[in-house]
Amino acid sequence: MFEFFANIFGYLLQFLYQLVNNYGIAIILFTVIIKLILLPLSIKQQRTLKKSTELQEKMKVIQFKYKSDPEKMNQEMMNLYKTENMSPFSGCLTAIVQLLLLLSVFYLVRSPLTFMEKIPQDNINHYVQQLQENGKSVSQVYPEIDLIREHEWLKENNPEDQNVDRLNIQMNFLGLDLSKIPQQNMTDYTVYIIPVLYILSSFVSIRMTTAMQNKKAKQQKEEKEVKIDGTTGKELVPQEENNEMDAVMQTNKMMSWMMPIMSISIAFIAPLGLALYWLISNILMIAERLILDKVIKT
Repeated sequence: MFEFFANIFGYLLQFLYQLVNNYGIAIILFTVIIKLILLPLSIKQQRTLKKSTELQEKMKVIQFKYKSDPEKMNQEMMNLYKTENMSPFSGCLTAIVQLLLLLSVFYLVRSPLTFMEKIPQDNINHYVQQLQENGKSVSQVYPEIDLIREHEWLKENNPEDQNVDRLNIQMNFLGLDLSKIPQQNMTDYTVYIIPVLYILSSFVSIRMTTAMQNKKAKQQKEEKEVKIDGTTGKELVPQEENNEMDAVMQTNKMMSWMMPIMSISIAFIAPLGLALYWLISNILMIAERLILDKVIKT
């Protein structure tokens, strides 16, 4: 399935590459287009996020009221979702799309000759065999990246093969070689620039996404704290429920870190083109959320 989408994305990336003749710029344009395509989903996600925050108060009341009757609690929860016109699985689609994009783009940048240049696999295998027979190192994980690096040598040894010219993908972007893999070039400080920027953008994105939710949750917790003197007029709720709210906040915080941590791990073992895609995607997502948070009203 991931190869199917990588093949589709490859047509778009190749079209953009032919326009600008630079792999890095093509990836940036590719990222912008993907974000625009997914904008309706982002708008829906933002609305769901805001509405979910508002529903947390009602959900906590139901959980506390029917904690000794799980069947009744589930029934009331479903009634609440139905009344508010929301689905308990509303966040699943976004997570699935993110995972699909993550792995599909990984396939694309790992094998640009297959998915972007559409070079037949037989030709690729022939080039790899040529390099190996002449004592040149070829990675088992990223053989197509090595073919791009050895483009000149392959061109000299295959003068009548027109497909060899398609190996010449311009990977230089602002002085950075997007074909390099951090894990294989640990002494080259330039391979850390894009991953580090991606890590910083991920931190900003996570902080921005969770800040409003945590603020709202803390407000709800303060409003429900037990008042000994009984003079505030606020609803008296046992401290047990506040502990549950703390647990929910902690769980949300842990979940928000899972995808970035997985992405960062992959970024250090994949060509820099992938980290560039994630970096630009994060920057666009931050701008998108700031704008949508001001525009969208629940």
